[in-house]
Amino acid sequence: MKGQHTTSIKDLLFGNVNELFIHYSKHMEMNQSASKEILIELQYLAPIQYYSKLLLFDQVWIEQQEHYRKRSFRNRCNIGTAQGSLSLSIPLKKGKHEQMPIREVRVDNDASWQKIHWRSIRTAYGKAPFFEFYAGELIEFYQKKYEFLFDFSWDLQEFMLTTIGIDTRIQKTTEFCKQLPNKILDFRNKINPRDYLKSKDPNFVAYPYSQLFEDRQSFLPNLSILDMLFCTGPETYAYLDMSTPT
Repeated sequence: MKGQHTTSIKDLLFGNVNELFIHYSKHMEMNQSASKEILIELQYLAPIQYYSKLLLFDQVWIEQQEHYRKRSFRNRCNIGTAQGSLSLSIPLKKGKHEQMPIREVRVDNDASWQKIHWRSIRTAYGKAPFFEFYAGELIEFYQKKYEFLFDFSWDLQEFMLTTIGIDTRIQKTTEFCKQLPNKILDFRNKINPRDYLKSKDPNFVAYPYSQLFEDRQSFLPNLSILDMLFCTGPETYAYLDMSTPT
């Protein structure tokens, strides 16, 4: 099912992080015997908790029939810097976004936000172990002009999934459903900037990994997936797996 990851992860971790590979293998066996579905909104370079859901569940539904919500991770992410967590927000075209279908929300490209975000990312992670390894492809998303927020975040998420090696079946919703079938876990708006560090989630633990500024500050949990990718590289899949204790 997710067998193509086994060789690359094993080769990488052999004689290095054996515990991660053992946990990863057990997790694969568990997933093969269970069918689980989740519905969640699309987020911008979402937190590690979000990507742990994309790994844990067999079927992921991305909500594309909702209305935009302010103060969410739909247009912002948190990265790690020498001063602590830094929030990067994508400016939107003026309008009543709260009442607007998510697929119609436009980004404000007059604000040069892509240059600002990439400069912040490069400043924060330029010396990270795997920055140069991924920066060449990632920067392309900050050079291409996107009209719609959803399209930008979708393309960026597809890149992250491919890079990490997550091959879960992910589909966009075709209609909005307030009430879901019992087989689908409704996780919409459960991971948000206000309480993402405090939300009770029995299927997620902020498993520690080596961060760039750990000599200056304590571990910063549940940052954007970008932090884990730049700090752990090809081991990201295994660390995500360690974050799902089920």
